[in-house]
Amino acid sequence: MDTSVDDSRLEYGKMGYGCEHYRRRCRIRAPCCNEIFSCRHCHNESTKDRHELCRQDVKTVICLVCDTEQPVAQVCLNCGVNMGEYFCKLCKFYDDDIEKGLYHCDDCGICRVGGKENFFHCKKCGSCYSVHLRNKHSCVENSMKHHCPICFEYLFDSLRETRVLKCGHTMHSECHDDMIEHEQYTCPICSKSVIDLSRLWRKYDEEIEATLMPEDYRERKVWILCNDCNDTPEAFFHVVGHKCLHCQSYNTRLISPPILPQ
Repeated sequence: MDTSVDDSRLEYGKMGYGCEHYRRRCRIRAPCCNEIFSCRHCHNESTKDRHELCRQDVKTVICLVCDTEQPVAQVCLNCGVNMGEYFCKLCKFYDDDIEKGLYHCDDCGICRVGGKENFFHCKKCGSCYSVHLRNKHSCVENSMKHHCPICFEYLFDSLRETRVLKCGHTMHSECHDDMIEHEQYTCPICSKSVIDLSRLWRKYDEEIEATLMPEDYRERKVWILCNDCNDTPEAFFHVVGHKCLHCQSYNTRLISPPILPQ
């Protein structure tokens, strides 16, 4: 048997079909509405009632080479082409672009990109993170199973790159960069600083030293909550800002004084 003929048939049409989301040689029939779409994202973006397709529910696909509808499988039962160079029978997922480093994470329950060797699954955070973050990130339970606090897209299975902040919360990388560009330096969820602001705090020190408060305010103290270290110290009142003496941060807010027991 000439395997080269079979191999060439498997490769026929590779990267020549697909949609804006994936390169693949099949379309899927959505069991929820019995309509045909290029992928589940195409389905989710086109439905008027905004119902979403569960990837595992797909039962049949249509080969784009020979137009044969058939049960989910990697190779077309009629014309013999690979409908996806990468195929996951659990996710019913196809993609010809294997340079993405596609892999299935059993703990996430979905396929991911980037190469399995470059990621680990954090049990508490409930998602795959870069190996560079192993033992170097703050765990937040199910931190990825939320919507991006900037654009409100669901993060867990988003196609866009996601960033883990120092506080453990997550958002899209491009949303994070836009936030920094607009000089918003704190997490929208917990208000902790998302980048090193020590240079900015030194400028605040210089400005406070150069800005003398009216005499009636010079000895006035207020209670503050530090968003970065959660300490609640007293600080001298100043219009520029209130410094946490515990961590030197100006990322603070005024709070009511503690109620002393009687």
